[in-house]
Amino acid sequence: MPDAKRPLQYRDAGVDIEQGNEAVRKIRPWAEKTVRPEVMAGVGGFAGAFAWDQAGVLLAGADGVGSKLLVAQKLNRLDTIGIDLVAMNVNDLLAQGGEPLFFLDYIAVHQVVPDQVERLVAGVAEGCIQAGCALLGGETAELPDIYRPDHFDLAGFAVGRQVYVPREQPRVGDVVLGLESSGFHSNGYALVRRIVEDNGLDLDQMVDHSDQTLGQALLTPTRIYVRAVRALWERVAVKAMAHITGGGLEENVPRTLPRGLACVIARRSWPVPPLMSWLAGLGPVADTEFMRTFNAGIGFTVVVDPADVKLAQEVLGEHGVLSHRIGYLKEGQGVVWQ
Repeated sequence: MPDAKRPLQYRDAGVDIEQGNEAVRKIRPWAEKTVRPEVMAGVGGFAGAFAWDQAGVLLAGADGVGSKLLVAQKLNRLDTIGIDLVAMNVNDLLAQGGEPLFFLDYIAVHQVVPDQVERLVAGVAEGCIQAGCALLGGETAELPDIYRPDHFDLAGFAVGRQVYVPREQPRVGDVVLGLESSGFHSNGYALVRRIVEDNGLDLDQMVDHSDQTLGQALLTPTRIYVRAVRALWERVAVKAMAHITGGGLEENVPRTLPRGLACVIARRSWPVPPLMSWLAGLGPVADTEFMRTFNAGIGFTVVVDPADVKLAQEVLGEHGVLSHRIGYLKEGQGVVWQ
């Protein structure tokens, strides 16, 4: 057991955000050596951008679902983790104005069990349906020397077309709307699992104020924002967007803003999912670490003019996505917490 007086950090569970950021800095020069004239954006963005004469600008991304897989494997619930896989990819494309066109999956297993593979791919297909993209193909690799029995890994690759380019740059006074997440999405699960283990929690135990078990709640699929945000583009001049994944609001929102602009975020302007708060309290997880590790209930952000806030929230609500006015822009840099 760790010292109860010392707050847990993500690195205590084996994941170091700073080391991850350093890895990106180190690989960027190697990726730059491969650049063709058509490359518009490479390593470091939510998606890579490639100018293609016949299709305009193509966007591409790759991602996985992390150790949320281990929860699914332990409970033998494999039908929803594929939704997470699609969501983590297409939400990244969306943040750069992308319409997802097609998706490919990579499933690596100890041994191919047809029923298991079918359940995994059924989830991927459901995610593609929600995102409006085609499941174009993929690969199933049988690797008994790498994976233990009943263990597997998933990766996904999405390609889209940039269909939305902001007409205006964000400016001082613009409002940041936070779109509610469906839960933890697919980030921070190494720390979640560490808290569950340290506190002797049972994945089959019921969660307070819920009709779900802890395991069911932790496997809630990542929300796919494609249809709601695309509807928003048609009626509101969205100026910037961010997919809130690893690094939380702290690191992802500033990536979308021009130099010289900071985002002021009011910490108590939206409801944090009770399950997140409860587990963080058990950790314990300090607030600063909590906001860098988890999405805290906000899975996507959009920046709009103050005059467009009401309409934007109405459009998102029509598509089943609740949103909150969580902040505004001012001169400066990074995130300023209130």
